[in-house]
Amino acid sequence: MSDPASHERLVEELARSLAPVRPLPGPGWRAVAWFSAVLALAILLLPLSDAASLQLRLGVPDLRYAALGAMLTSMAAAFAAFQSSVPGRSRTWALLPIPPLVVWLGVSGLGCLRAWLAPASNLAETGEMRGCFVFLMGVSLPLSILLVTMLRRACPLNPSLTAALGGLAVAAAAAALLVPFHPHDATATDLAVHLVAVFIVVGLNGLLGGRILEGAPRRRTAATASEADP
Repeated sequence: MSDPASHERLVEELARSLAPVRPLPGPGWRAVAWFSAVLALAILLLPLSDAASLQLRLGVPDLRYAALGAMLTSMAAAFAAFQSSVPGRSRTWALLPIPPLVVWLGVSGLGCLRAWLAPASNLAETGEMRGCFVFLMGVSLPLSILLVTMLRRACPLNPSLTAALGGLAVAAAAAALLVPFHPHDATATDLAVHLVAVFIVVGLNGLLGGRILEGAPRRRTAATASEADP
């Protein structure tokens, strides 16, 4: 027969080893915090851009709405990623970025059609395409590290999905940040380069970020167990 006194002592020892845990802010606040970092990066990069060319490009409807779609996709995907990191939240939050994503890609496709109808004013050099790709990947790296670091503080039950949503948020943010530095209007090759960069960022975040998020709860559980062990 078990000893009730030993059970009581065990409960008391576990209670003494408990440490207060500061609750995480809500998913919305964490998404706002991450996107604030994106805006801060945009402010830092903006003086390096050509303001006159940016004003001209934003005067073209498809370029303007494509940039807006990219920003909305980033915000929606970030919010969905933080929602999915909370246990018990519905997986349907993953559908939230789809409408702005359709707008972003659809309007970009219209821009490609406009460039095809007027090819003389929309020529892009291979070096410019390479520069766009390097910019997208370079900006995505710090934003990915920040987002995964913020997400790993939660306990996502679907870490790969959460990380992939985070990757979409990062890729869309990088595409929006590219607009002030884009040297030409959208072309089919341009859109293809952007899509390749998006798939790479989302894929790497889903693979590597998913592993990091999957291991974070295990490390916290092991650390808690070792602290509770007398």
